[in-house]
Amino acid sequence: MNKLSVKRLLAEKDTGLELELVSGADGLDREIESHRIQKPGLALAGHLNFLHPSRVQILGSTELSFLATLPEEVAEHNVEQFCALGFSCMIVTKGQLIPAVLLEKTRKYSIPLLRTQLQSSTLISLISRFLEERLLPGTSVHGVLVDVFGVGVLLMGKSGIGKSECALDLVLRGHRLVADDVVKVRIKLPAVLFGEGSDLLHYHMEIRGLGIINIKHLFGVSAIRERKKIDVVIKLTEWQNGEQYDRLGIDDQYFELLGIKIPLLKVPVCSGRNISSIIEVAARNQLLKEMGYNSAREFQDRLEKRMAEAAQQHSHNIIGDNLE
Repeated sequence: MNKLSVKRLLAEKDTGLELELVSGADGLDREIESHRIQKPGLALAGHLNFLHPSRVQILGSTELSFLATLPEEVAEHNVEQFCALGFSCMIVTKGQLIPAVLLEKTRKYSIPLLRTQLQSSTLISLISRFLEERLLPGTSVHGVLVDVFGVGVLLMGKSGIGKSECALDLVLRGHRLVADDVVKVRIKLPAVLFGEGSDLLHYHMEIRGLGIINIKHLFGVSAIRERKKIDVVIKLTEWQNGEQYDRLGIDDQYFELLGIKIPLLKVPVCSGRNISSIIEVAARNQLLKEMGYNSAREFQDRLEKRMAEAAQQHSHNIIGDNLE
């Protein structure tokens, strides 16, 4: 599981969270470890069970109005116990005035106290999605990710096999590039993998003989995508004479990434094979499979049915000949 420091959370742009630091600046290196949040109403009443220090604590109107009703000594005692648990951070919503006791204790225990103008429900929705993307496991793979007919196709294979050239041909056919060379992969709940380009290589592609080209500038925004769900992995391999290749497509193969299995196709590359067309057909076929239709298995069923009928007819002929 990844972690995110409160300092990084504050530095993130375009999140829509509208966060400002009010107190506890010494604790900005504290780390958030969970995308789930908590509203600590019962904790302010003295019930500290089931609190998770790794989660962001949200203080809305209900929590602060309840705190204001407590006697000063009780409020100070409860907030002291609450802050002593050492949370990653607290966020006060709706731009509310923060009680002095909360400011004092968060400074004492170096717990970052943040404030936003957003309502609690809006903040919870936004920050949960943001943290889910940032904290779920991720990795990087060497390959090219393209969007073909709405299907996320991850092209893999050894260096120089022609992944980028194939992706460029697909872009020329009207499909969209997501990432070339380095694909950053993250899990999105419940069990979906999304890929995107690295910050440095975004929209760029290396074509041997040409160098680095910018797909966005050459072909426009319609030729690129920020991120895409990975639906199928196609591994390009060199054609080997005598090698046995799958000719029916009945046996499913999978590529495991971050514990999730993705359909895998192995496509041999040789002179005369139009790999881009094969990938387009593979994407269309994947769409059919997701709709519950499998061409290879349908063909196998028809073949077995035809063979059974032929065998039955043959047995009838033998029995008829014997009776005569």
